[in-house]
Amino acid sequence: MSSFDYDLFVIGAGSGGVRAARIASGHGAKVAVAEEYRVGGTCVIRGCVPKKLLVYAGRFHGEFEDAKGFGWSFGSDSEPTFSWPDLIANKDREIDRLEKAYRGNLERAKVEVIATRATMTGPHQIHLASGDRTVTARHILVATGGWPVMPPIPGIAHAISSNEAFHLPQLPKSIVVVGGGYIAVEFAGIFNGLGVDTTLVYRGEKILRGFDEDLRDDLMAAMRQRGVTIITGATPSAIHSVSAAPDAQQLRIELSNHTQIEAGQIMYATGRAPNTKNLGLETAGVRLGEKSQILVDPNGRTNVAHIYAVGDVTDRVNLTPVAIREGHAFADSVFGNKPWTVDHSLVPTGVFSEPEIGTVGLSEADARTTHGSVDIYKTRFRPMKYTLSGREERMLMKLVVAADSGRVVGCHILGPDAAEMVQMAAIAMRMGATKADFDQTMALHPSAAEELVTLRDKWVPPAIAAE
Repeated sequence: MSSFDYDLFVIGAGSGGVRAARIASGHGAKVAVAEEYRVGGTCVIRGCVPKKLLVYAGRFHGEFEDAKGFGWSFGSDSEPTFSWPDLIANKDREIDRLEKAYRGNLERAKVEVIATRATMTGPHQIHLASGDRTVTARHILVATGGWPVMPPIPGIAHAISSNEAFHLPQLPKSIVVVGGGYIAVEFAGIFNGLGVDTTLVYRGEKILRGFDEDLRDDLMAAMRQRGVTIITGATPSAIHSVSAAPDAQQLRIELSNHTQIEAGQIMYATGRAPNTKNLGLETAGVRLGEKSQILVDPNGRTNVAHIYAVGDVTDRVNLTPVAIREGHAFADSVFGNKPWTVDHSLVPTGVFSEPEIGTVGLSEADARTTHGSVDIYKTRFRPMKYTLSGREERMLMKLVVAADSGRVVGCHILGPDAAEMVQMAAIAMRMGATKADFDQTMALHPSAAEELVTLRDKWVPPAIAAE
């Protein structure tokens, strides 16, 4: 008989923790999950799901404009109107539904859900704030995700993070979004699409550090064309309240380049830190990294043999599907006698910006470093839909190919449905597809995706072509 209360105790009911708990229970383990907020974690409650719903909302403005090119007209008495409170209420209903589904899945899997904060008070001991009691577990899994970072500049209390952006009582007339990563770029597109005067401020030269350079350049140009003001090479130094009226808040942000901008709202999206504070990790002897992330081996095991961690709290590949797979691998390996590890290479990802990005594999720069000689195939074109709508925006399709093997090692798309296309490309690339395999695949016409299998001419840099 077990000398512990549980075979597995999971701290954090996000995507990774929930998957691990369900799979472990299915293998016969006695499992409990502690969650102090809501079941579902960052993605479901305050991340990718509600954000994607807001992305859809922001796209309708452009859809209405494009419709005119296809014969649709809107009379003066039937102009479409937008209600932010209605959007937020509908979004909240969907999040409530998803949370209930997550809870239902845990209950059906016979996982005990404990609504409280949990902290480790010893190698196998977990203190539960609710009821002030302590339980024990043979194995502990930490899956507490990440939390927005807010820099200690004067007036930072006036700013919001993406967490609060989902619950604003009213839509501001203007906003400054600080940051240049996924979240900042996506929210800039959302607010701009909803008619908000939007400014994006980023410290670097280009947004989306680490992405392929063509994606970065083309997205910045498209966002500016859509009306987003982008200021690069600057960081905020202070935020001041100009007017604190409940129905007309006005803030002023000062930048390092001496620019001052007034806006109704200021949102910070400059990164998320692993959520490891006050969990008792030090007490349990768990080693942390420089960014306060939990250090783990490829199996998710910490330096303490029976304590594991998955997802964003480990700061490896901070994406929901990765956390889910890590949780599944952990449960199969520890409780199912089916050991396997997660391969963090060739992970497809989408940026739901306007226009959208889908990417998998190496950027051109990284491919040149890794493979030496590479061949580049790319094209820019106007999607068929835009030919009648009059929109001048261009799509980008780009394949990065290792010259020695012919394998496609990078696929980068900017434009409508980019993420949907890249998911399919990722399957082919994981199977080792070569450029010849792409070429031999029949095109589906008319579609934008057909460009991926009809690219024939290698791209030559202008400087070389001129020689």
